[in-house]
Amino acid sequence: MIPIEAREGYIPVTGGRVWYQVVGSGDATPLLVLHGGPGVPHDYLEPLADLADERPVIFYDQLGCGKSDRPDDVSLWRIERFAEEVGQVRQALGLTEVHLLGHSAGTMLALDYLLGQPVGVMSLIQVGPILSVPRFLADINHLYATLPNEVFAAVQRHEAAGTMDSEEYQQAVEEFSRRYMNRVWPKPESSQRASQSVGVQVVHTMWGPYELQSTGNLKDYDHTDRAHELKLPTLFICGRYDCCTPEETARYHRLVDGSELVIFEQSSHSPFIEEREPFMQVVRNFLRQVEAGSQDRVRNQVD
Repeated sequence: MIPIEAREGYIPVTGGRVWYQVVGSGDATPLLVLHGGPGVPHDYLEPLADLADERPVIFYDQLGCGKSDRPDDVSLWRIERFAEEVGQVRQALGLTEVHLLGHSAGTMLALDYLLGQPVGVMSLIQVGPILSVPRFLADINHLYATLPNEVFAAVQRHEAAGTMDSEEYQQAVEEFSRRYMNRVWPKPESSQRASQSVGVQVVHTMWGPYELQSTGNLKDYDHTDRAHELKLPTLFICGRYDCCTPEETARYHRLVDGSELVIFEQSSHSPFIEEREPFMQVVRNFLRQVEAGSQDRVRNQVD
């Protein structure tokens, strides 16, 4: 296999510098990847580099986590600043045309960035989307209740007591994760690496320390009333056992005219790991179709 070219560096953004990596150098339009969390770095999404044989795939760690700067300033941890950061990354890397892929909390970031009507975004892929935190939390509580009674009780007990660092609580969260976050165990090395470089201040400020509740500034986030404003090719993806449930993902899909929906039947929240090859093929096909359609529009204008 021919090694795929990669380069990396740092970009100045509001509040500090973010680390980025560009993998691949094909002629197709680049794919910019927005990781989740908030505050969980890009590493767990590294399988997406499979797509770099056709196009550049750009990863970056959002400010406050991973290899990026970690300023001690809670005023920076707002989704509006993170949306501004996306534009700063694009400008620094000269991404005049780009596809966006968001995962988990990265889908909120993608939506907020696009609501600012930036030019040059050719398509949007939303994997395990969260466009309403209250509805997401309702689903999370329902899914935790499907765990053995003693496991669910342990989560409730430790969150009430504020003892989330206890081994019992961590084991309960892991049990949930193995069912609804990533069914490939042991976790891939890239996912373990991401877990070791989380931006704790970002997580606690924006989400909070709890699994079953949000106390951060995203707790009331719900932009489903604006999803219809998306006027670009959009693909929604989730797993059959996703904590971002198929029912909720289908609801988002219905809000965006002309969007597509794919559910991976053997996956939870990480289909790019759990069903890696089929996932990559779905994304490849979608991006190719978008680009073919763009070329058709150009030809029609010329004609």
